[in-house]
Amino acid sequence: MPSHSFTLNGKPVTVEAPADMPLLWVLRDLLHVTGPKYGCGVGVCRACTSHLDGEEIQPCVVEVKECAGREVTTIEGLAEGDTLHPVQRAWMDCDVSQCGFCQPGQIMAAAALLKRTAQPTDADIDRIENVCRCGTYARIREAINKAASEITP
Repeated sequence: MPSHSFTLNGKPVTVEAPADMPLLWVLRDLLHVTGPKYGCGVGVCRACTSHLDGEEIQPCVVEVKECAGREVTTIEGLAEGDTLHPVQRAWMDCDVSQCGFCQPGQIMAAAALLKRTAQPTDADIDRIENVCRCGTYARIREAINKAASEITP
């Protein structure tokens, strides 16, 4: 079985897995990283949203071979040590979570948005297509705007 080496949340990892294995299964089943959630398996619900070299991806549709030598960041790696990312803090401050299942993916999508767009409009935020069955979209928008105000000087 081939080996695949990449950086996961700031630490080098090597796994043995079929080259076409979805990254989500590598993360959850082989590396025991459970933040990215399995929802649909086809990149639509976006519960698994993570970052690859700082860009938003859905690891349920990214093959592990595509990660060789690259940086994978999951919700577990978003904070810097004990300091939460501004989006994580805003999520707590705005009481966004209900069931919490989709929240890691929502937070990772929001962090990617704020990296691309310092002051997102409501339309920018609405383009985040992560599905939330609890319907906390108004609080999600509030949290993203709060985080944006903390990130932008």
